[in-house]
Amino acid sequence: MKFSKWQVKGFDRKKAVALVHSGFNPLVAVILASRGITDPDEAKKVLACGMSKVHDPFLLKDMDKAVERIKLAIDRRENVVVFGDYDVDGMTSSCTVADFLRGEGLNCGIYIPGRLDEGYGLNTAAIDGFAAKNVTLVVTVDCGITAIVEAEHAASLGIDVVITDHHECKEVLPEAVAIVDPKRRDCTYPNKNLAGVGVAFKLVCALAGRERFSEIFNRYIELVAMGTVADVMTLSGENRTFVAAGLAALAKTKRPGLRRLLQETGLDRKRINTGSVGFALTPRLNAAGRMGVPTLAVDLIMTHDPETAAHMAAELCRLNDERRQLVGDIYDEASEMLLTQKVPGPIVLAKKGWYQGVMGIVAARIAEVHRLPTVMICVDDDGVGRGSCRSFGSFQLYHALEACSDLLINFGGHEMAAGITILEKNIPEFTRRLREYYSNLVKIPPEPTLAVDFEVIKPGLLSIENLQAAERSLEPYGNGNPPPVMCIKSADLISLIPVGGGAHTKVKIRKLGESFEGIFFSRRAEELGVYPGDRVDVAFQPQINDFRGRQSVQLLLSDIRYHTEAD
Repeated sequence: MKFSKWQVKGFDRKKAVALVHSGFNPLVAVILASRGITDPDEAKKVLACGMSKVHDPFLLKDMDKAVERIKLAIDRRENVVVFGDYDVDGMTSSCTVADFLRGEGLNCGIYIPGRLDEGYGLNTAAIDGFAAKNVTLVVTVDCGITAIVEAEHAASLGIDVVITDHHECKEVLPEAVAIVDPKRRDCTYPNKNLAGVGVAFKLVCALAGRERFSEIFNRYIELVAMGTVADVMTLSGENRTFVAAGLAALAKTKRPGLRRLLQETGLDRKRINTGSVGFALTPRLNAAGRMGVPTLAVDLIMTHDPETAAHMAAELCRLNDERRQLVGDIYDEASEMLLTQKVPGPIVLAKKGWYQGVMGIVAARIAEVHRLPTVMICVDDDGVGRGSCRSFGSFQLYHALEACSDLLINFGGHEMAAGITILEKNIPEFTRRLREYYSNLVKIPPEPTLAVDFEVIKPGLLSIENLQAAERSLEPYGNGNPPPVMCIKSADLISLIPVGGGAHTKVKIRKLGESFEGIFFSRRAEELGVYPGDRVDVAFQPQINDFRGRQSVQLLLSDIRYHTEAD
């Protein structure tokens, strides 16, 4: 058993039946009812992905100022740089804005800082380089909202800065020509959950004008979808429209680089959804930034040459394999360190020699295993630590970092994920203060609880026809609209078969004459605590498995436990 508690929400049967009578598929009706959506009109509104969800870009504060300054640069044919970030959101943002500006005749460069030598966001050394090349305008994407010193430095060199970002704002904003960020306190834009690429896309739409919206939408929507999924933005309203349309566009992309990457991952032969983007495309694109060659992913997206695309896609896959090995090695080392430590609150681990590019992945894995916020810090030879922070549960990490800001050189991010720069000598006091802040807010540590939408009483509900209807109606899945998790209780466990060298387990169950096969990833058969012949409960996400033209229902297992009458 992976979770100590299952929280099965269930649903109102009469209301689910009413949804069916109003035209909804039975499985879709049950899923909606389990999530409290029982009014047919409300359900249609929640599931809608139409253009009516897309807002006017000029509702964003300072968008008019940003457009005015960039159009001036276009008229004057100024040298412009788009300054992005080294993750997928930042890279898709950079490509969107730079591609559009180049199409308008601008000499526009893309600058992605090195994760290892420069770190996140604007930096004065890069700005000095821009000044030497007669750059007169820098447009930030997916960064810049905390760049107070850097914006001042740019202004002193005669460089204007337009900031587009979506991260949390501090009390004082940089002095820039324009600051476009939906999280500004004085911004009334309806969608506060735009990704960085969403804000960048809004900028391009505003520059192009309403009459070119369809052209711009079709040109960039696949990039908007990729960045939005990669940054785990809430998939409702406008974001839902972006991702639904973008995934459809990605499946038939004309960009040679993306088309080749889809081939390398095998996604060109499969249905593309948020899961496949998040688990297949995103890690490979992110590998470029993590392994010190951030421009590789940007070049892949921007290239028009199929042969070049093939080489770059293969290199990204190689880098991703190397990245996976590093993550495994550092995770094992960090786990050994924790065996000798008493951890009364958030985990803070620091060491010289760790590879900074994968700290965030390791922090996320440790946070999940230990159910505690985690900070992983790589310390350089000068005694400066760069850390990646990941929260757990509902703990608001960004506010905690604000409370410790006097100990930090810099910090930024979201409530669930952030980055810090800190002197090595301050790490012990930072650890103490962070744990004190946590203990004052979290009196009872979160129990490992699995949220289950409902129990499947009649397994026949899980037909291929019903699952196809659920895919059409409910996807795209993601933050705010997670894939439905169901459970079947008191089923007969027929078999457990190790697969993938024993790392994963294939499961077969039977209930009421219906048999299902499932897969439990990253769990060995001997770790499950159940055996063939047992009566078990299984929690899962149902999927359609398409193998050699034959479709079948497959259960993607979240947990399995021995059934007791108390269950």
